[in-house]
Amino acid sequence: MPIKESELILNPDGSIYHLNLKPENVSKTIIFVGDQDRVDTVSKRFDSIEFKTQKREFKTHTGTYKGKRISVISTGIGPDNIDIVLNELDALFNIDFTTRQVKEKLTSLDIIRIGTSGSLQKDIPVDAFALSTYGLDINGMLHAYKVGDISHSDIENAFIEQTNWHSNKARPILIKGSKKLEQKFTSNKTHKGITATAGGFYGPQGRVLRLAIQDVNLNSKMDDFNFNGHRIANFEMETSAIYGLSKLLGHHALSLNAIIANRASGTFSKNPQNVIENLITYTLNKIIE
Repeated sequence: MPIKESELILNPDGSIYHLNLKPENVSKTIIFVGDQDRVDTVSKRFDSIEFKTQKREFKTHTGTYKGKRISVISTGIGPDNIDIVLNELDALFNIDFTTRQVKEKLTSLDIIRIGTSGSLQKDIPVDAFALSTYGLDINGMLHAYKVGDISHSDIENAFIEQTNWHSNKARPILIKGSKKLEQKFTSNKTHKGITATAGGFYGPQGRVLRLAIQDVNLNSKMDDFNFNGHRIANFEMETSAIYGLSKLLGHHALSLNAIIANRASGTFSKNPQNVIENLITYTLNKIIE
């Protein structure tokens, strides 16, 4: 059956609703950044740029870097935005917009996130690169989808037990990143671990300003979590959604984060822009290897 107009929404020019993109505008190799200004920071390194667009926080540049066609897209902040971006990107490649039918031959994308994050471990210092082996959904977004076949209940159960996870919160869901991309991007510059993905920046990540929070020991519990060598490296707001939706849709995804804060030691990078620039260079050069 054709997908209804209310479910797959297209703009008058035939582009997909939020991203304002047509299939020919996007590469199969895509870099995600949260900040729309970081799109220019990435694309200024391209040898050429063939396409630019922006709608709301979703900004896209597609160009060529040392012979490789790459798109860089800003997602904005949070798992809700990732839900929009990944579903619409997949639709661009795997749904025929004319017939509104899913294509018989599906296309798999390579998606690499370049983000910023705070480390939860003292031995992952500011200005380091974190590579997410798994994304831990503690925000609940993935519960909208059938994820039973791709989650890891053994580690989830250990996390619930060790952290005394509140029963009134969504059950944590753990999704592994792409093995192919993990091997490609691993080096002596990367620190590996689970990335916890929260649904907010302050209370959901254990920050206290004026509001009391439900679990004041959240960060220390995460810092102490360990299951057969799996530990939580960092806290942010996108990785688990990227990993979960990519795995369900048949895409390869990897999340890399510039560590600009260390929550365990209370330190912040003296030059966060520099570590972000270094991670962008690292990522681009790994893509073309």
